[in-house]
Amino acid sequence: MGLQHRVIAGSVKGALRMIFPPQCLGCAASVTAAGDGTGSLCPGCWAETRFITGACCGRCGAPLPDDGHGQSTDEALTCDDCLAIARPWDSGRAALVYSGIGRQLVLMLKHGDRPDLAPTLAAWLARAAQPVISPDMIVAPVPLHLRRLLKRKYNQATLISTRLARSHGLEHRDDLLIRRTHTQMQDHRGVSDRFENLRGSMTVSAKRAQGIQGRPILLVDDVMTSGATLSVATQALLAAGSGPVFVAVLARAVKDD
Repeated sequence: MGLQHRVIAGSVKGALRMIFPPQCLGCAASVTAAGDGTGSLCPGCWAETRFITGACCGRCGAPLPDDGHGQSTDEALTCDDCLAIARPWDSGRAALVYSGIGRQLVLMLKHGDRPDLAPTLAAWLARAAQPVISPDMIVAPVPLHLRRLLKRKYNQATLISTRLARSHGLEHRDDLLIRRTHTQMQDHRGVSDRFENLRGSMTVSAKRAQGIQGRPILLVDDVMTSGATLSVATQALLAAGSGPVFVAVLARAVKDD
């Protein structure tokens, strides 16, 4: 886009903001005094959104008790879930706790036909994922089965991963993984049932397999609960010859919520 076009686009956006003031993503209130400093959330919704900014599990990004020194980069920190369940990926990060406004935003993106939320949510995840980013990474979303994709009209993980990859200047492959079986929804299933339900459900696209040999992969999804979906996707990538796999999820479900 040339300078003239950027100036015109900026003027149009400015005029639209005057006519239609920015609204909070959570409650649609005016965000002229946004709580998150970006014009995305009002102070009330900001207070009900748990961003993961302190000490966190190095495997999944779940928040851990903070020692008062802010964000920890110690990969040895591990939550109870990751101590109990083997994770095939190397490390991971999450932007939000899956509760309050964070949960509401994820569900709006996923089931509420709100793809317009993706730019802001992806920006939050891009910041949270910074510790696991490397220059030669391939970014890939967890795929949806075609039947579910047609029903939902878009893959929310792809909307996020596309923007995350762009913000870090990384290669993005939205067709790297294929969901080859239409599995039942994971809601209300126990941990073992979740893993069994997804067993063998994903594979690497034959046309992309050669390009991932030895390359680190960043898997992106909207929510991590048990980790079954990310585990199956990671196992498919490793079996196809990828390098180490890392994960980044918009929201992490935790037991105390």
